[in-house]
Amino acid sequence: MDINVGNTLQMKKPHPCGSDKMKVLRIGADFKLRCEGCGHEFMTPRSKCEKKIKKIITE
Repeated sequence: MDINVGNTLQMKKPHPCGSDKMKVLRIGADFKLRCEGCGHEFMTPRSKCEKKIKKIITE
């Protein structure tokens, strides 16, 4: 997948706050994402994250 820092990812399942859009802050073996709804930042493994992506929104 062609994911870059600054892209917004639309996920298959929403975050507990209700938003399904995540902003990419860092890329590597793990992704650092920020929820667009509540601002929560978290790290997730690349392999796990790529399975959960519905759509990539480039900016």
